[in-house]
Amino acid sequence: MPSTVPGSLRDDAAALQDDLARLRGALHREPELGLDLPRTQEKVLAALDGLPLEVATGERLTSVTAVLRGARPGPTVLLRGDMDALPVTERGDARVISQVDGVMHACGHDLHTTMLAGAARLLAARRDELAGDVVFMFQPGEEGLGGAKIMIEEGVLEASGERPVAAYALHVFSSGLPQGMFVSRGGPVMAAADRLRVTVRGVGGHGSMPHLAKDPLPVACEMVTALQTMVTRAFDPFDPVVLTIGSFHSGTMDNVIPDEASFSGTVRSFSQTSHDRLKERTVELVQGLAKAHRLDVDVSYVQDYPVTVNDPGEAAFMAETIREAYGEDRYFESPNPLPASEDFSFVCDEVPSAFVVMGACPSDADPGTAAVNHSPDARYDDAVLADGAALYAELAVRRLARGN
Repeated sequence: MPSTVPGSLRDDAAALQDDLARLRGALHREPELGLDLPRTQEKVLAALDGLPLEVATGERLTSVTAVLRGARPGPTVLLRGDMDALPVTERGDARVISQVDGVMHACGHDLHTTMLAGAARLLAARRDELAGDVVFMFQPGEEGLGGAKIMIEEGVLEASGERPVAAYALHVFSSGLPQGMFVSRGGPVMAAADRLRVTVRGVGGHGSMPHLAKDPLPVACEMVTALQTMVTRAFDPFDPVVLTIGSFHSGTMDNVIPDEASFSGTVRSFSQTSHDRLKERTVELVQGLAKAHRLDVDVSYVQDYPVTVNDPGEAAFMAETIREAYGEDRYFESPNPLPASEDFSFVCDEVPSAFVVMGACPSDADPGTAAVNHSPDARYDDAVLADGAALYAELAVRRLARGN
């Protein structure tokens, strides 16, 4: 279904490009971590000031929820942009990089926030043409803290007075995609993410007399190896599971048997079935190995984010919108989900939703070799800001025109 104002959203977004670049630059230079982003919230509120919006802020986190009421009655559509940064020390030109030591917008959330603020301006200018309401969800705490879940608990899905019929989110990638290319798919689009922490407890002693101690270190090593075997033998290879141990700590000297050994890692899955089974099988395995060696073990298995599942109908609608608004060559249907995770998954579990990735690699870089998201060298091109803002707005305009 065509936009109610064909061709004008991208033009109007392009006219906002300088303002968008200034906002993104301000956000990038002053990044904040976690659920408490007071300076970021202040910048978002300033960007929305003067628009015909009903604005509310969070209680347990510094979120911003803004509602635009259309001139005519109709359904509600939600647009999400995340705002938090990462504990990464940015490398690059001192004039433009983060001014906060050890904190960087390494995942491009500053672009998402800017695009969503731009969409609010574009849609506010079209308020008289909208049959329904738009909720703008500016979310802290995406990076492992479940900010979306907290915003849902605080009522973001009821902000307009009724639940959205659809929700959309966009995420930029600094590499892997040409600038301006959009990628998504129906069904699972991002992995579930869990955290595993294990501490094996034994009895320390002299390295020359291990029979007089209870050495936890080889048992912890055996657990790491057994976990990799479990993935290949207990789960369907066509419903993959990724288990990576990223941290292992034990001991202080070469001839001292330590009292304990600990390791931690991340566990990814792409279906609810595997996500549900992983916790049980993982905990059972490490506990069984500890018991076999007569050692104690503490296991923490935290299910952080569920699988991000695109509603097939909304994903198809998003793809159609991108192809019509930007051209057939700007959208690619991914054959597989991505192994990263997203807490937009909590919104997807509640509302028919679609999540799309957008290439934001600088034009002078090779997408195949550019630094990836979360890298201290990650770079994102401001040139994508206008198209991102226009896409958010285009999705809302077209979806409201469809009605319920």
